[in-house]
Amino acid sequence: MLRRPRRTRRPALALVPLLLAASLSACGDDEGDSGVSGDEERLDAVEITGDVGKQPKVEWNGVMEAGDIVAETVVEGDGEELADGDQVVTHIWIGNGFTKTKAYSTYDEGGSPETLTVGDDLAPIFEDALEGRTIGSRVAVTASADEAFGEVGNPQLNIANKDTVLVLVDLVEEFVPPKPEDVGADEMPGIVFGEGGDPVRLRFKGLPKPKADDDLKRYVVREGKGKTLTQDSTVKADYLGMVYGAGKPFDESFSKKPAEFSLQQVVQGWTYGLAGVKVGSRVLLSIPPDLGYGDQAQAAIPAGSTLYFVVDIVSAK
Repeated sequence: MLRRPRRTRRPALALVPLLLAASLSACGDDEGDSGVSGDEERLDAVEITGDVGKQPKVEWNGVMEAGDIVAETVVEGDGEELADGDQVVTHIWIGNGFTKTKAYSTYDEGGSPETLTVGDDLAPIFEDALEGRTIGSRVAVTASADEAFGEVGNPQLNIANKDTVLVLVDLVEEFVPPKPEDVGADEMPGIVFGEGGDPVRLRFKGLPKPKADDDLKRYVVREGKGKTLTQDSTVKADYLGMVYGAGKPFDESFSKKPAEFSLQQVVQGWTYGLAGVKVGSRVLLSIPPDLGYGDQAQAAIPAGSTLYFVVDIVSAK
């Protein structure tokens, strides 16, 4: 249940789920179309206009030809230069160079920016688009579909293996990790304990209904004496989670056994809310939707919910 939702920052090659999906189906001409009249080499095939941070306007001059992955800055920003390990908030636009159509855009309704980390864990089509570029830039990446996505292309984006691909990456701003607001017990739900002494639910009586834009809030009920967690820690913990006004938890581990997980693989409210907490602590977290599951409903969790957790940190490594 605690797994990080697909819309947020992701490790390694899981970047933008549609980008790296593969199957045996394909569209377009599997033999390529390099001989079609009007073929143009890479960016000669397009005119790209519009401001960084807004949906780009792409006008096609012809069918795009491309082979190996090549990244070019089309708008140079005046922000800081990105280096390995830096995080940047981006918008991504993808076009099919054979059909001359848009295949995907985070600017579309319902889309959201992607936070990417510069480094070798990025998919190859993004590696050169980030490192050494400056914040505020728009970078165009061109490649054959098989170089960009693998030998079958990306059928879910209607990009066949012998099509070509144009990817525009807007480096909008540096990502600043949210810091939890440490609050008092009066800003958190109460904990209801069972006969065995473990939490069985949370009590919301007297607590105002949360707002969607509330901060990430943390209350350390009991401070432990163990090591301090970092955002990269692997943690063993017991937990119980509820949404405001619910009659029962949507998930819990106190009646089972502690869960073990990396703080890089859970909802961001856990990643940032538990960093800095010591092993042995009991913590209450109030996680706003944008650091939880956002507008994605999850079983007993309605879309747009603030998530409340009580967490006991058992161990960490």
